Amino acid sequence: MSKDDKYLRTAFDLLDRNRDGRVTANELQFMLKNLGINVRDEIIHDLIREASHSGNGLINEAEFLQWVGRIQALRDEQQQHEENASKPVDEADDVTEDLIAAFRVFDRDGNGFITRDELQTAMEMIGEPLNETQLEQLLAIADLDQDGRINYEEFTRLLL
Repeated sequence: MSKDDKYLRTAFDLLDRNRDGRVTANELQFMLKNLGINVRDEIIHDLIREASHSGNGLINEAEFLQWVGRIQALRDEQQQHEENASKPVDEADDVTEDLIAAFRVFDRDGNGFITRDELQTAMEMIGEPLNETQLEQLLAIADLDQDGRINYEEFTRLLL
């Protein structure tokens, strides 16, 4: 299993609040709202419909991994296109603003880092309490420079 797959499986587990192996539109919307990212319900439902092969409004882990893979490929394609065309992209600015807002939810003391305690508190705040093992796994995945805390760059790499 690649490192990216491991990150995506962790993301899926965080979205799947009731641990039934499927993500609903409500679970996705709940997580986004708690991260300070506001997306209209109809867009969430469209995203779920696009990702769900069965059309039942639920995404299983395999569908989630495929869907995120397609999004990443489109993002990479978009980035290449942006590099070739030197025009500003408002959507990229919106994503950056959303990521900064989400980072601030976790960075409670505003020092530019998410500590172990801040991560645990923030996860509880968004309705996703982590046990010690899960907390250690998430830190191991996110803390790329292994300094015991997550900086903004590490946070964005975890989410994008």
